[in-house]
Amino acid sequence: MSWGCGLRYLFSLPPALQQGGVCTLRDKDELSRLEMVQRLAKDGCRFLQKVPERAEPHSQEAVRVYLKERGQDVLVLQRVSSEQLLPPAAVGGRSPSSNEEDSVTDSPTSASDRYVVVSGTPQKILEHLLSDLRLDEGQGATPGKEAEMLLDDFLLTYLVFMSTSDLCQALLGHYCTKRCRGKEEGKEALYRKRKVLHLVSQWTALYRDFLREEENVKLFMKTLYRYVLDDLYEYPTLENDLKEFQKLLRMHRRHTVEEYSPRKKNKVLFHQLSLKENGLQLRGVYSDTREVLCRVYVTPDSYLSVRAKATVVAQDLLRVVAEKMEQAEEELALAAVSYTGEKLVLQPHDSICSESLALPERLLAYRKDTGDIMKPLMDGAELGHRAARLLSLNTWDVAVALTSFDWSLFSSIHEQELIYHTFTRSASGGRTVALELLLQRCNEVQLWVTTEVLLCATVAKRVQLLKKFIKIAAHCKSQRNLNSSFAIIMGLTMAAVSRLSQTWEKVPGKFRKLFSELELLTDPSLNHKAYRDAFKKMKPPKIPFMPLLLKDITFIHEGNKTFLDNLVNFEKLHMIADAIRLMRHCQTDHMGNEMTQKDSPEVRACVHYLHIIDNQQILFELSHRLEPRA
Repeated sequence: MSWGCGLRYLFSLPPALQQGGVCTLRDKDELSRLEMVQRLAKDGCRFLQKVPERAEPHSQEAVRVYLKERGQDVLVLQRVSSEQLLPPAAVGGRSPSSNEEDSVTDSPTSASDRYVVVSGTPQKILEHLLSDLRLDEGQGATPGKEAEMLLDDFLLTYLVFMSTSDLCQALLGHYCTKRCRGKEEGKEALYRKRKVLHLVSQWTALYRDFLREEENVKLFMKTLYRYVLDDLYEYPTLENDLKEFQKLLRMHRRHTVEEYSPRKKNKVLFHQLSLKENGLQLRGVYSDTREVLCRVYVTPDSYLSVRAKATVVAQDLLRVVAEKMEQAEEELALAAVSYTGEKLVLQPHDSICSESLALPERLLAYRKDTGDIMKPLMDGAELGHRAARLLSLNTWDVAVALTSFDWSLFSSIHEQELIYHTFTRSASGGRTVALELLLQRCNEVQLWVTTEVLLCATVAKRVQLLKKFIKIAAHCKSQRNLNSSFAIIMGLTMAAVSRLSQTWEKVPGKFRKLFSELELLTDPSLNHKAYRDAFKKMKPPKIPFMPLLLKDITFIHEGNKTFLDNLVNFEKLHMIADAIRLMRHCQTDHMGNEMTQKDSPEVRACVHYLHIIDNQQILFELSHRLEPRA
């Protein structure tokens, strides 16, 4: 019996909907769906199948099923073909389109038809998700494509419509629910418990450190662990599920099943001891390996962007600044300016970053003898003597270093950072650190390119520098790093650089042609079609232009309501989840991201320490000094 046919049979719809004679169950999946319908019917729920009001004789309309409680819709499902359902790792995924033939007056739907969630209450969506999961004997949960997609959508986006605390309570409720009695129903209870454990395993594996410090999650894990231990006596087969559960929590049971049973007198004491031990192990050994991009202002209008560990101290940072600015380290000092305007001189071993990764509003490198920051670049005679260090470096090595830098940031972005960035719109409590670092880096590479060109005083060197940057952008593209490739091209197309007509005229034709081809990637027409087509052809691992990916997610968010008639608009959340899966697809590192690169200190310094002018007026003044208006 297909899903749609089962609804007609169970709820005695009009005779016209019951054509087809005797129905047979074709697989376990359909049986589990039928059982879910029967259980919901016992709980007083009603299913209705909506017929399109203005359907043409041969029109194609999607069939939707509505679950009602107390006269209100609580779950809306839509029938799609299994061919439309792609696994979570696929890009694009299935779309709940209306390309399904309306067969409410024809023969029962085929076995390949499946139902996906359109909208619903959080509780009913979770209940439908658990009902859709299938279990193989001894193999744990093995969801079908549609259930796997629903599980992934739900875990990626549940924070939009319910709190973590609410999810914990709901999962505990599903695990402990005693709906049925009798020998036959005991197997159903076991399946339900295993499904909850599988969902929790998937959840904790997906969120990793995002759940590490949440006290309600710790309590939930301890409580669920206790419940599973209680159930081992009645359901010994839960032992395998418990082992997988323990691996994820880094728990190590010190007692066997035989040593623990409800008959033991020290049951409560055993729980207290084991949970205390396991709770301590839950945190694990956590080393602070986070990185930050420190902006150290060396003039009123320019700063040095330095990549450093979160544990960096003032002395190490000042050493880098002095070397980059060709100043004596002992002549410089470092100060932090707070948001209230207070200036604090940093001692050599003072930490730059706070526990929350919040940097001071501004770090200043100044001369000890005068107490003032270095003079603006516009006022210094060194501008004409500035050496373009980039000219002596191999362009492929620079591109590899840029890609390696970007990959270390991009690969550390957690999928949930995109959700927090899109929906919070405010301080996210340090939950979008890696994403913000990559966005900051993209903006800084763009300004760095512009700065380097405008600080190059002679026409001949500027031409060589333009050729270098064009080749580096092309190499970044060939290395599937469109984030840096985009940033370099955008830096060269900024008005302060593009107006240097005398310089661009001297660039050889083949480089101008290559630049034009690369510039097409930044063309926004037809929704960035050129970029999307080129990026689609690239195999992972690859680094997308992150601002555009965030723009796509924001467009989905702002163009669709999160709630429709007090129900979660799950179609919207599926589209957002699809965009997040695109990033997951890009992070798939089949090759280990290995590229040949010479370990050159000069190349590392060039890529890790960028000198940037962040004042547009100063940039234009430099541009007009190089090539005055006619």
